[in-house]
Amino acid sequence: MLRLNETQLKLCEEKIKNFIKGEVKKAKTIGGVIALSGGIDSSLVATLASRVIDLKALILPEVGVNRPEDIEDAKSLAKALGINYEVIEINPILEKIREARAVKDKIAWANVKPRVRMLLNYLVANEEKRIVIGTSNKTELLLGYFTKYGDGGVDILPIGDLYKTQVRQLARFVGVPEKIIEKPPSAGLWKGQTDEAELGATYEVMDKILYLLVDKGLAKEEVAEELGVELSLVERLERKMEENEHKRKMPKILKIF
Repeated sequence: MLRLNETQLKLCEEKIKNFIKGEVKKAKTIGGVIALSGGIDSSLVATLASRVIDLKALILPEVGVNRPEDIEDAKSLAKALGINYEVIEINPILEKIREARAVKDKIAWANVKPRVRMLLNYLVANEEKRIVIGTSNKTELLLGYFTKYGDGGVDILPIGDLYKTQVRQLARFVGVPEKIIEKPPSAGLWKGQTDEAELGATYEVMDKILYLLVDKGLAKEEVAEELGVELSLVERLERKMEENEHKRKMPKILKIF
């Protein structure tokens, strides 16, 4: 149900490249800036964007938390794509924030990190007259698995209509290194963190559930029966979509007049 054939993959590739090129032109900027993590999503977007615009990559690790191999993969990809990149360790910035205010809550602190990266993305974007290119996929956007005004703070989302399993297919189709495609997805929020462990299911299962709920409009009971999964899992994902709907919308404005 989520499998894309070669014609569809080619169409996705061309649509994404044209979208990125068109948005840069519309914004009257010289190109784009992307946070390159060494993961599949940013690697796919960087690969496609580098073919149509002047792209700058920022590699923004938290040393001691982000996997060293991810940093090296990001550097290697940037070099292979022939794009300029900067490596900025965010540890000193995080230390200053902790000095300003102690943070005890694990999730609250984890959300600080993508927000720091967002600030650096826009600093470079403003200085160099670029747009910030986001890398969230449809699975993450539907579930709210991103930080508001963090990795969600971007100008465009080229792969925001592709489920994670479709991202993998397209990444392989356009030549993203297999090493990057096969690594366990991680937002790098804390040491050893992986997306699927935190979300409680594999992307393959979650994508099928979300596809039937959102794209096909099936009831949660129908989804559970068709896929042979626990109803509680379908309900949990549906609840996450509802609870995180605010992340997908602009702030509410009180209408006075």
